[in-house]
Amino acid sequence: MPDQPYHHGDLRRTLLEAAAESIESDGVDALSLRQLARDAGVSHAAPSRHFRDKQALLDALAEDGFRRMSAALDAAIDTDATTADAVRARFDALARAYVGFALAQPTLLSLMFGLKHAPDARDELLAAGHASMEITLRVVAAAQDAGAIAPGDPQHIALVAFATFHGIATLASGGLLDGVPSDELVSSAVDVFWRGLQP
Repeated sequence: MPDQPYHHGDLRRTLLEAAAESIESDGVDALSLRQLARDAGVSHAAPSRHFRDKQALLDALAEDGFRRMSAALDAAIDTDATTADAVRARFDALARAYVGFALAQPTLLSLMFGLKHAPDARDELLAAGHASMEITLRVVAAAQDAGAIAPGDPQHIALVAFATFHGIATLASGGLLDGVPSDELVSSAVDVFWRGLQP
């Protein structure tokens, strides 16, 4: 059956979603624009209207991953938080949302951060990557404003928190937690982290 023009839907979004699935199942090296085109039922040239080559697709995939991650983090903390208990619950929700996103798509997460820290990273990708850190920073600043944690450089605290969540997710996705459930480790990490920040 010959390839048909893509007359419906959003081909760019279709290709990004298919690419995200492909890298989780077969790895980044196996990703093929031609195969994605075949799977979408379009001509092999159709994806070039959106991505000039495989690297452009990977860059877009990483940027889209950061945007989706930020949306997941925002949704997790979408509550008013003015009491100590509420800001603590928000911090816990943020940690769980990050680890949950990371464990659902570990190859994408690795791609996201790998491309973000590449010397030639695109400005759009850097901006999307920084947005997720800004969410963590907001949670930390709100906790300080509520008096739930001690004063200090919120940027530094947010970076340490983010690194903690990322480390748990990386170890869990690699099966390196010696059988400890990731949820349990997240709870323990949040407890230790929070106690260390008490006024």
